[in-house]
Amino acid sequence: MLTVKEETPRQPEVEEMIRQADAFAEALYPPESRYPFDIEALSQPKVRFFVARLSGKAVGCGALVMGKEGKAEIKRMFVSQKARGHGVGRVILEEIEAVAREKGVNRIRLETGTSSHAALSLYRSCGYRVRGPFGAYQADQWTVFMEKKLAAG
Repeated sequence: MLTVKEETPRQPEVEEMIRQADAFAEALYPPESRYPFDIEALSQPKVRFFVARLSGKAVGCGALVMGKEGKAEIKRMFVSQKARGHGVGRVILEEIEAVAREKGVNRIRLETGTSSHAALSLYRSCGYRVRGPFGAYQADQWTVFMEKKLAAG
């Protein structure tokens, strides 16, 4: 059974998943095109961190970073290799969006990489649209910026 719940990122199996996510990104993108949040950043009060578990084992994660004026950003979306292709990412994204709506977020943003084909497909299928850089991000050939307007709920 798949569950997605808000949890602390300070757990050994979650920290291992973050290491896997870093290794995945390092294999695809140069350092200047990677914008990871470390465990410390993921543990800040403005961050809601979610863990997907399959039969109790952590298989995916994602974070919602609360911003100002009804905006938020998705960070650290990752699904372990063995759990990919089973809808885990979609369930994580749906939970993040539900919490964002509850918190009054009306615009949710993210950045991902051009070679992250499964992530791009997921985001597009869930209504995210390409936009320009936001915040401190810089445009480059490896980065895609996306956004979705959330209906009040």
